[in-house]
Amino acid sequence: MANIKSQIKRNRQNEKRRERNKGVRSELKSRVKTAVASGDDDAVRVAVKKLDSAVSKGVIHKNTAARRKSRLMKKVNAAG
Repeated sequence: MANIKSQIKRNRQNEKRRERNKGVRSELKSRVKTAVASGDDDAVRVAVKKLDSAVSKGVIHKNTAARRKSRLMKKVNAAG
């Protein structure tokens, strides 16, 4: 347990951010899964939009998003 006031505050902030990021990551996974399963253009578009949104929020790195988008498109094109 931290004794320093600034570290106690930092721990609180980190916990809030972790919870927020967890929700974003969870939604990302579910959107990508539905896009792959359905192969629908709208579902793919929403998944790509969510990936870009996660990058802008700082939840994932831009190269990670690019890689995931590439894999998503590869799977969708192979299925359809």
